[in-house]
Amino acid sequence: MKSRRQFIAEGAVAASSVAFPLVGGAQAKSVKVGIIHPVTGALAYSGQQCREGALMAIDDVNKAGGIKSLGGAKLEALLGDAQSTPQGGSAEVEKMNEAGVSAIIGAYASAICLATTQTAAKYNLPHIVDVGVADQIVERGLKNTFRFGPGYKKCAEIAVANLHVLNTAAGKPAKTVMIIHEESLFGTGTASLLSRELPGYGYEVKEVIKHPNPSRDFSNIVLRMKQINPDIVIPANYYNEYALLVRTMQQQKVVPKAIYSVLGGAASSYKFVKEYAEAANGIIDCNHWFNPKDKKAQELKKRSEAKGLYFSYELFMSYTAVKLLAQALEEGKSSDRAAIIDALNKTKFSDHIMPYGPTQFVNGQNTGAQPLMTQVIKGDIKVIIPRDYREAEPIFPLNA
Repeated sequence: MKSRRQFIAEGAVAASSVAFPLVGGAQAKSVKVGIIHPVTGALAYSGQQCREGALMAIDDVNKAGGIKSLGGAKLEALLGDAQSTPQGGSAEVEKMNEAGVSAIIGAYASAICLATTQTAAKYNLPHIVDVGVADQIVERGLKNTFRFGPGYKKCAEIAVANLHVLNTAAGKPAKTVMIIHEESLFGTGTASLLSRELPGYGYEVKEVIKHPNPSRDFSNIVLRMKQINPDIVIPANYYNEYALLVRTMQQQKVVPKAIYSVLGGAASSYKFVKEYAEAANGIIDCNHWFNPKDKKAQELKKRSEAKGLYFSYELFMSYTAVKLLAQALEEGKSSDRAAIIDALNKTKFSDHIMPYGPTQFVNGQNTGAQPLMTQVIKGDIKVIIPRDYREAEPIFPLNA
């Protein structure tokens, strides 16, 4: 565990790479922002992607003149590693509070976000959740917590409704479902919601299988899948486990009518599509996704790729979270914590690349947030639903 002195020193080093000195005149006071993600441990890849997105946004805000209502104050990043555990995330919040941050961005995984938002609430420390989808995060009455993206209840409902539309249009070839999910709050909660929603549309949930994080072998689960022979497989897991599960299915020649993901960790990932194109082919996902018709989105995608990064939901959700904070600082004209919370509650944030309705926070949740449905088609990820953002016609069932 790092000492507080090491933590602040590392944060200062990190900040120096993204902060730009003012030209002439007095130096505007910087605004310290805590950036917490799991950059080591089982969730390291996704956490590192989140961190990259947040730092790109801080760089953009600072290059554009900083927070103008605060005399051009620059955003100063203090970086924290949640080590892929809720306890690790909470410990970093404690250190960041001592270091005097004005707000926190993070912390990717639902279980970690649940812990970091709770700890931040003790200090009335504004916490913008970048990815965490568990609805418990915004259902505890915490006044400091704001989530810009949709929660897993909304994602599950939209996914199941769209599955039924696709299946009905195809003549209802799919009747049975198997759900495979990771063991933490995200996977367990998503699986529970799906198990509740699917029967109402006439689907039989044959089995729900839980696995630990990390998991290194899915051969027994895929053997069980062979025995059950479900029409649809719904995975709800983080990147590494998702990729391994689908690759194991491919190796054992298990080809359901659809792999239909809800918040699939690798399903709408350019990294997965590039590395395992055959296994990824045809996968449908209901997930965080950018507006494919937005010029700024395409520019950010090109910039990310030029840095050698994949343009993943982790990256662009964290990028957007920082931009949201910057607007709140601008509108609130203060780096005071209470003023930031007040500004977030009032903001009509529109400087983003997401396919959302108007931003309005109610009990910490952006009511304008929605997921998109994507499908891997010919080695690329295309939006298939809703029609307003559609780039390709959906292919369902896959093995028709």
